[in-house]
Amino acid sequence: MLIRELTEEDYLESMKLSEYAFQYKVPESDIPARLDRLRNHKVLGIWDEDTLAAKLHIYPLSIFMRDAEWKMGGIAGVATYPEYRRNGYVNTLMIDSLKRMRNNEQIVSLLHPFDISFYRKYGWEILTETKKITIEKKDLKFLEPQPGLIRRFSKETHNEEIEKVYQQYGTQFTGMLKRDSYWWKQHVYDEDSQMAVYYNPDKEAIGYILYQVKDKKMEVQELVALDHEARIGLWNFMCQHDSMVDKVTIQLTSQDPFPYFLKQPNVKIELHPYFMARVVDAEECLRRFPFLHENESLFLHLEDSHAAWNNGSYLLNMGELKVFKEKTGGQCVHPPKKGIHLTINSLSAILFGYKRPMELFEMGYLKGSKLEIELFEKMVPILKSAFIDFF
Repeated sequence: MLIRELTEEDYLESMKLSEYAFQYKVPESDIPARLDRLRNHKVLGIWDEDTLAAKLHIYPLSIFMRDAEWKMGGIAGVATYPEYRRNGYVNTLMIDSLKRMRNNEQIVSLLHPFDISFYRKYGWEILTETKKITIEKKDLKFLEPQPGLIRRFSKETHNEEIEKVYQQYGTQFTGMLKRDSYWWKQHVYDEDSQMAVYYNPDKEAIGYILYQVKDKKMEVQELVALDHEARIGLWNFMCQHDSMVDKVTIQLTSQDPFPYFLKQPNVKIELHPYFMARVVDAEECLRRFPFLHENESLFLHLEDSHAAWNNGSYLLNMGELKVFKEKTGGQCVHPPKKGIHLTINSLSAILFGYKRPMELFEMGYLKGSKLEIELFEKMVPILKSAFIDFF
């Protein structure tokens, strides 16, 4: 089974497969721009003679792990024509993508799942939830006036101030995408998007909403606020639309305090799992992770059924990491049996802050003594995962 990276001559075939698999049609006028975007991807394909049978895209991106940046491979566009399904093509592409991402130093990977259980088999785990709240017109009640002001922008007038607000916000979390200006213009804004930015009295941009108003509905696609002043100022701006809309929907990170502080917090709230994440290179991730170093050591025995290089035992020892892996044709020092046994899924959930070690232990996902789990709980800082983009 031959995997080949697509060249520009193959991009039209890739687009046709996407159209068939995901049931949409690219307008003729949009085809050149669509094909041009593929230059920023690595597209892997499996061919049947001259026919592209299956494909997978890898976006070369980076994410914030709080104030650090990690290279990330974004998986997207996984598709197969029906006549080639159940032949193991996607399985082959997924495993090959892990090898290529590791070789490219993309130490973690994110994707948006069509089915969570499918990607869990390959080691990806839930990264975060998205929270959508729906507010009826009658509940658009102003809060106390704020001293700042709102200015509106569009895709054409987008500026660096907005990007700085997002970056400051993103470094509060694990998993948030590092955006450049190209990403903002190509992937964040759409034709109907508007941007309302809140400035404090010192004329500093400290929050924004990306939104649309149409058909008597205001849809807030992003709300980013660096403090509560900005959050209230942006809420009051939404309330200013009370003569124009019948309802407001807001997409939020799951940790956002909306709607607790509203006059009427009893609103419709929908919480859904969103993106998934995976550790691609466990050794590198464990070296970079900001463990809180206790005066004790702890062994992690890791199992990864699709990335063999991650299998092994890792000793966390007061700021140092020692690795024990099986060697072929040589003698290997074996670690003790004590320690925590876990899969790559559980390690991914812990390092991104989606689940705590004790939570996973109580659900049976971590194996070890209660004392070892309690120590691991102390060593892992409390983190908040989030992701508000799409690819």
